[in-house]
Amino acid sequence: MRRRFENTARRDTGPERALRSALHRAGYRFRVDRSPVPSVRSRADLLFARERVAIFVDGCFWHGCPEHGTWPKTNADWWRAKLGANQARDARVDADLVAAGWRVVRVWEHESVEESVRRVVAALQIARAEATASDE
Repeated sequence: MRRRFENTARRDTGPERALRSALHRAGYRFRVDRSPVPSVRSRADLLFARERVAIFVDGCFWHGCPEHGTWPKTNADWWRAKLGANQARDARVDADLVAAGWRVVRVWEHESVEESVRRVVAALQIARAEATASDE
C-alpha cells in the first residue's frame, strides 16, 4: 500500500502532460496545479482563470473509473473506503467550485487526448460565450 502511494505522481502525469501539450499547441494558455478558489482545498490540474474553467485529469484507479477502476484484493475494505472517500471528495469539490461560479471538467486518464481537448475547448467556448452575453 505504501509503495502505491509513494509511486503515484501528484502532478505532471503522462495524461496531464499530453493534454497540456495538445492544448498549448492549439494556442491555449493556462495555469498548472493551481487552486481555483482559496476556500476549496483542491488544486486543478489545469486552470483557465479568466474563463473560470478548472480541469481535473483523474486516474482510473484513484478516482474509481466505472470502466477501468480496479479493486485491490489485499486490504479490500480499507481500499473501498479510501476510493469511496476520493469519489465523495471529487463530488464535493465539483459542487463547491460550481457554487463559486466555476465550470469543472473532469477527464479520465484513459480518454484520448483528442476527446479530452474537445471537451476542454467546448467548456471554454461556453464560458466565453456566457461572459460575452453578460457583458452586453
